[in-house]
Amino acid sequence: MPSASRPNIVLIITDQQRFDTIAALGHDHVDTPNLDRLVREGTAFTRTYVSAPSCSPSRASLFTGVYPHSLGVLRNEEVWRHSWVETLAESGYRCVNVGKMHTHPWETPMGFHERTVVENKDRDHPNVPFFHDQWDKALWMLGERKPTRTTYRERADYGERLGAFEWTLPEDMHSDVFVSGHARWWLDTYPGDEPFFLQIGFPGPHPPYDPVPRHLDPYLDRDVPLPVVSDEDLAGQPSALKELREHHQANDHDAIVHLAAPTEEQSARQRRHYYANITMIDEQLGLLLEALERRGVLDDTVILFTSDHGDCLGDHGHSQKWTMYEPSVRVPAIVWGPGRVAGGRRIDALTSMMDLGPTILELAGVEPPGWMEARSLVPALRGEDWQGREYVFSEHARDMILTGTELMTMVRDERWKLVEFIDSEEGQLFDLDADPGELRNLWTAEDDEAKAAKERLLRVLARWRARSALHTADMHSAHR
Repeated sequence: MPSASRPNIVLIITDQQRFDTIAALGHDHVDTPNLDRLVREGTAFTRTYVSAPSCSPSRASLFTGVYPHSLGVLRNEEVWRHSWVETLAESGYRCVNVGKMHTHPWETPMGFHERTVVENKDRDHPNVPFFHDQWDKALWMLGERKPTRTTYRERADYGERLGAFEWTLPEDMHSDVFVSGHARWWLDTYPGDEPFFLQIGFPGPHPPYDPVPRHLDPYLDRDVPLPVVSDEDLAGQPSALKELREHHQANDHDAIVHLAAPTEEQSARQRRHYYANITMIDEQLGLLLEALERRGVLDDTVILFTSDHGDCLGDHGHSQKWTMYEPSVRVPAIVWGPGRVAGGRRIDALTSMMDLGPTILELAGVEPPGWMEARSLVPALRGEDWQGREYVFSEHARDMILTGTELMTMVRDERWKLVEFIDSEEGQLFDLDADPGELRNLWTAEDDEAKAAKERLLRVLARWRARSALHTADMHSAHR
């Protein structure tokens, strides 16, 4: 049984994991026995949305509790140096990060007492700031050449793999295994007995999609969902998204040569590698649970599992993220903790991923600051009636990849999703009840119901921006 003292807290964040990748939540094309355990014994929030569909702005939002525009981090590689981890550390927690955080600068303390920084698998691009992380150094010390787009380009089949490759180096040097191994080492060796906050950032299943062979083998002949796309869908996309597709086809971002019309075999292979990556991470989750048990703290620990954004995997003709489609902005969110978190509970109410921030603070006995735009989920974890959010929002600014718009913003409610492009009269509107696959853009529809939803959600966006500025006006401690 948990003690009355403050719990240990483990926050696990994968990189680029879609919402439909956990078997216990109805997606049995993926093998996830350990995540399934967390779902059975904990609380799963099944409609959780990120504040931004790329790494840094999404994570900065989570670790500050405000939207990207409030913090001024609207794209990758924008500076953010402070987080609520500082408050957690000041309150007596030992705060440790192992793996990816995507802070900038890369090794900013952020309030952690210790950081073992491991970033993206593939940073081999001249426009990405040069940095050798701890994984890079370990590979170098072993005399291994890190697999990146530079090495994969040497393959004759590079142009048709859609970023899907088998890991060929020793298994313990795979980034996800390396991160998990170091986190377990810390759990096995740290001598202190104060409560700890351990943040584990898995670099996968972000591309390159690179599972080790033994995890890929069970998927080789498995039927997997193929991309959701249609001619009407492609034709109805705003110019900014058409430009994004062209940009992906002209560049091999993260070792993906994106194809305009991949074959079913190519798409299935990409997804099998992606799912095998998730099964790899699931296995590491099981090993982490064993390490917590060895330390004697498993029953006094709360585990939170989520991802920073999803991956279209060819849905709507798109590669990776940078869009507001469901597979890009909707992610898993599970909270598990014996005696502290209601078991076997699935909550379909709209949730923002950044809501995990004040949830962690409240679990630790720390009052979240009033200027936070995130909302604690603790009432839901206690099993209380919890209505969720009326609206969820996501936003992303122009960067090196999303070049066709200055700012893209999403709002969705129970039924409708609207996407505004700040510098264009084009946009997107989807009736998610009638069209859950988001294949019919109703932005210019003459249907009275669609027109009314569009006008209403545009007003909601405008009021959200104004209220956001007012609410965060005294954000004196949430610096960039």
